[in-house]
Amino acid sequence: MAKVNPILFFKQVKQEVKKVTWPTKKEVTQTSIMVLVLVAIAAAFFFCVDQLFGFIVKLIFG
Repeated sequence: MAKVNPILFFKQVKQEVKKVTWPTKKEVTQTSIMVLVLVAIAAAFFFCVDQLFGFIVKLIFG
């Protein structure tokens, strides 16, 4: 492997970071809220499925 000059490496990193399109505060907030809502929906779904399976198992094995 070729040796990398640390100073050159950090200069290149700085150049690449300048190219990044950072999200606005509004976009971050909206995305975070959407993620939390979808996690809550998934949690509720899996809770209901778990309760249903538990009920069915209790009926079978009594």
